[in-house]
Amino acid sequence: MNAFKQMMQATGGQAPIGTWVMSASPLVAEAVGCAGFDWGVIDMEHTPLDLMDVVHLLQAVASTRMLPIVRVPWNDTVMVKRVLDAGATTVLFPFVQNADEAHRAVAATRYPPEGVRGMAGMSRASRFGTVPNYFKTANQNIGVIVQLETPEAVANLEAIAAVPGVAAIFLGPADLSGAMGLVGQLTHPDVMALMAQAAQRCKAVGMHVGTVGGTPEVVAQYRAAGFDFVGIASDLGLLMRAAQGAITALKTHSAEHVHTLSGGTTQSGTGY
Repeated sequence: MNAFKQMMQATGGQAPIGTWVMSASPLVAEAVGCAGFDWGVIDMEHTPLDLMDVVHLLQAVASTRMLPIVRVPWNDTVMVKRVLDAGATTVLFPFVQNADEAHRAVAATRYPPEGVRGMAGMSRASRFGTVPNYFKTANQNIGVIVQLETPEAVANLEAIAAVPGVAAIFLGPADLSGAMGLVGQLTHPDVMALMAQAAQRCKAVGMHVGTVGGTPEVVAQYRAAGFDFVGIASDLGLLMRAAQGAITALKTHSAEHVHTLSGGTTQSGTGY
């Protein structure tokens, strides 16, 4: 069975926690994997990653417990083939709008007769030809997650979920809010309401559904709305938040220290 499906079956009622790997750094990806995340998206859509970079990131996280999900830049058969040959076993497809596009995504990940994936006798995916009967067993080991990012795509949710081979649906709150005319307002009540409705519709048809939130508070809201797997921010986002928080704390502490030396009063530990 595909590793993503195994993870979802072994949740024990707890939504697996993930994040985005945006840094394009194998070292950072490995560190994030060691931090304890259940899954992480190796993102080719909004980062400078090329195929060899993806290989290096997959190698980096292989020794950690974090399940890698590779988001391809587009629903492109050739790119999907190359990512799978590189060793990806779960692929996230951006901007899937309807059942036809979902069918095309699944077909790109399957060898004939179930799909159109080209065959290579010597690839990292087959451990360089050492996996017995790889061509006959590979199809069942690949997971497909489709990302819905517009109200039109959400309207087609049930038809997309019914496509054989789709393992999960992912709601993209940033693009969804933009498509709704609410650019940058990811937690606007209208956006949150549509996402909550989509999560319940997924549950009604037995489809796993995930999303990503910027803070633990937003992630908690998504969980309460019924999302099965939720990511928090990204490696760069978490880094920047911690860095800016440390700088703010030090500046606040320095200002209070100066105020104290000049005869003012302050509370010990403020800013930490």
